[in-house]
Order: sequence, then C-alpha cells, then structure tokens
Amino acid sequence: MILARKTSHSFVKYLIFGLLASIFLTGTLSLAGPAHAEEEEPAPTGLESNLVVAGVLVADGVRLPGVEIRIAGAGIDEIVTSDEEGKWSLPVPSKSDYTITLDTSTLPSGVELVDPSATVLEVKESDWLTSTATRNFKFVGAAVQTLSLVDQISQRIIAGIIFGSLLALASVGLSLIFGTTGLSNFAHGEAVTLGGITAWIAGSIMGLPIAVVIVLGLVVGGLSGLLQNEVLWRPLRRRGTKLVQMMIVSIGLSILIRYIYLFFIDGTNKGYTGGLSGVIAFGPIRLTQGSALTFVLAITVLLIFAWFLTKTRVGRATRAVSDNISLAEASGIDSEKIIRIVWIAGSALAALGGILLALYRQVSWAMGFEILLLIFAAVVLGGLGSAYGALLGSFIVGILVELSALVLPADLKYASALFLMILVLIFRPQGVLGKKQRVG
Repeated sequence: MILARKTSHSFVKYLIFGLLASIFLTGTLSLAGPAHAEEEEPAPTGLESNLVVAGVLVADGVRLPGVEIRIAGAGIDEIVTSDEEGKWSLPVPSKSDYTITLDTSTLPSGVELVDPSATVLEVKESDWLTSTATRNFKFVGAAVQTLSLVDQISQRIIAGIIFGSLLALASVGLSLIFGTTGLSNFAHGEAVTLGGITAWIAGSIMGLPIAVVIVLGLVVGGLSGLLQNEVLWRPLRRRGTKLVQMMIVSIGLSILIRYIYLFFIDGTNKGYTGGLSGVIAFGPIRLTQGSALTFVLAITVLLIFAWFLTKTRVGRATRAVSDNISLAEASGIDSEKIIRIVWIAGSALAALGGILLALYRQVSWAMGFEILLLIFAAVVLGGLGSAYGALLGSFIVGILVELSALVLPADLKYASALFLMILVLIFRPQGVLGKKQRVG
C-alpha cells in the first residue's frame, strides 16, 4: 500500500486550474461590464426612521472616529459624531433636501480635506432612489492612532473572531459540498451575495424586521441551492461529467449570476443595519450592536448545525457520504438525497452569512466574490471535506486578516490569508484536521 494524498492533491489541481480560469474569464467580461463604484458607500448606523442620511470618513485607508457632522433640512438640524469605524448616520423624516456640513475642527491631526473649501455636501430630493442617501467627504493624510498597540491588537482579534464566524457559515457549506460531490464550487460566493441583497431589499427597502429578514434569507438561500442542484448539478452528475468540467461550469455560473446582480442593483454599495445603531464598549474594545448580534447569531447557528451533523440520523449520513460515498451507498444511504440536503443547507448557511455580512459591513453586487478566496483558504486550512476543519480554518483566517491590517494597507489585508493558503497547500495539503488516505 502506498501512503498518498489523493483527495488533497486533486483539490489542489482543481483549485489552481479554477483560479486561473476565473481570473481569465472575469477579466474578459469586465471589459464589457460596468466598473465598480470608485467610492465606497457605508452602511447607516441608525434606523429610528426608515430614511437615513449616512456616510463614512476615511483618510488614506484609516477610519476617522469622533468627527462631527451637521445635517440640516426638512425641519431638522442635528449634529452626529462618527463612530470607531468612521461611520455616521442620521434618520430623517422625509425624502427632502438636506445640507451636510463637516466640522473641520474635530478632524484628527494631520487630516484635511482634499478641497479645503468642500466642507458642505448636499442631498437633493431627486437623489433619493432608496431609503438611504449617502455622502462622503474626501480627505488626505492619515489619522493618528489614539489606541495603544495592545488595545489595537485586542480590537483586531475581536473583529477577526466576528469576521471568522461569518466566513464559517459559508465555508462549512462549501466544505460539505466538496466532500459529498467532489466539486470545488466557485459559485458559492454568489449565495453569500444573494443573502446580502435579500437583507437590503427586505430590510432597508421594505422595512421588514430583522427576524423576518433572516428567515426570508434562509428560505431564499435554501431554494437557490435546491434549484442549482436539481437543474444543473444533478443532471451533470448523471451524465458522468468530470469534476474539472463541472468546476469550469461553476466559474461561468458565478460570473453570470454576479453580473445579473450588477444589472439589477447597480455597482454602488448598499446599507443595512437592521435598526442596530448603538455601540457596546468593553474597555478599549468597541462594537456596534449589529456586530455583536452578527457574532451571536453566527455562533448559535454553527452550534445548531454541529449538533445536526453529530446527533441526527441525516447528519450522520451526511458525514458518511462526505467521508466515503461508495461505502455509504453500500450501507444503504441514498447519496442523492443527502447531496440535495447538503446543497440546500450549504446555500442557506451562505445566505445567512451574507445577511450578517451586510450587518457587519455593506451590501454590494460582488460581496461574496470578494471573500470567495478567503472561504477557500479556510476550507483548505481546516481540511478538505471536513465541516469542523472549515470552522477552525475560518476563525484562523478571520483573525489573521484583521491582525494583518495593523501592518498592511487595507487593500492588501486579504493577501495574508491567501499566502497562508499557499503555504498549507505546499506543506500540508490535507489541512489541519484533514487525514491522509491509503490508495492501492
């Protein structure tokens, strides 16, 4: 018998091939597709009213907390202060004209406007296309850090744990899909985006409470997974389509769905906070209520799913199919039924991750694609086909990404996780919890 890493090596080959194909196809389509919005629009931080004026203050990638903004119009004249993430928002009574004035005296030392005279921005009544009107000032200079290094590290670790819990919701489903079907599904990130868009439409536009938004997102995500499996993946499996070909199909499907999202919601970022605008402080650590709820919900759902995998008959059958589909079928398990359940559950979890990511950050047409490689990195790090490995890998990746932001520019912080994925593929391709397999 020869000790080999058959499954891991196959996944490595498929992943590298898929990455190259994805970069080529995405680059080709982006020549004809709309470009990303140049300026990021933030999520509002309060929803006492359904209508919100909001913005985010950033100088050279550094968020600016404690800056005062004055909003006047439609019978109101209020001053708001940016939070620890540089975000500010104010509920307003109607879709009217508003004047937004920056108090430059509250800016951190070394930060100034690109145009010193541009201290006033305006919102016109005709600008209200959704329930949120966003305006951002343009700055130069980096803010002086007011927290000690220890406090900054503590804040980043907490942020990494929260971000890791969101990655875990998506990576667990992706890992189970790979374990039961062998498919490296590059369209999995679009299920995350679907959840975020559902949250924005149902929560920000329709004004539904967050509990209803979550249930609706789970249903929409689960139905999307069922539809994909029954219409596309099941027929391809019956035809005996090879995994490389199916992976290429998933890349094309990802690009198609992503540009459908872009067509319907445009390229600007959308805001959704679920009415959670308060700030929770634990010493130097400050979290928004939305971030705290995000973590609690993610951990709760992950624990429930772990119980499902270990304590229920269907869960044990899912693990059996993931470990060895041939042996599971020989034991009388209906593998197609299990695969259908995995597609539904995996897509529903990814959609929930998108809803919570909308609470934690923002909604955009490419939000799932932007974290797709982080999801793959978590799956590879934890162990291919292992749900618990994906869970562990997600928290490691989340913490590493946030800590790297202390030394890397904001645009490069994801590179640390991808570098870690490369190292794992080279030195331990079966992952932390993965196992070597014997093949004759």
